[in-house]
Amino acid sequence: MRILLVGGSKSGKSMLAQRLIKSLADGAPMYYWAAMEPVDAEDGARVLRHREEREGWGFITVERGRELSAQPLLPEAAVLFDSATALLANEMFGALGFDSASVERAEEELLRLSETVRHFVCVCDDIQRDGMKYEALTEEYRRGLAHICRGLANEFDCVCEVSCGVPRVIKGELPRTE
Repeated sequence: MRILLVGGSKSGKSMLAQRLIKSLADGAPMYYWAAMEPVDAEDGARVLRHREEREGWGFITVERGRELSAQPLLPEAAVLFDSATALLANEMFGALGFDSASVERAEEELLRLSETVRHFVCVCDDIQRDGMKYEALTEEYRRGLAHICRGLANEFDCVCEVSCGVPRVIKGELPRTE
């Protein structure tokens, strides 16, 4: 099963994703794939908070923000990918600088990765609804993230918006969690 969880910052997406993976794995290996490449103390604190939140859950942690296919995974595994938002930021704003092919590359890598394991839950931030207008590169990032979310939503079994920890299913059916 492939599930896309979309929502605002601190909406409860990651916690729901953890519960879903734990339920779906049914004893199979569980991976927590952290795509964020921390660049400052705030990022470092966020990474630490997420590590503490999943402590004791039994996840195998993968910290990789690019070239996703280079990481071997067990085909029977359940993978929580956190997040498409971070993956695109790494691709667009990383050490190599801006690359116009980054959106397509990120989407293709996520789709390919999602097909290599039994269960895949992808977290993505919803950053399109504030009605603000930003500088050109930021707008390109927002459009790119929306493009990736539409591509994943089209291919995935279930799409769910999370707000205040409450899931609202948009497509498919959300599996029960413990």
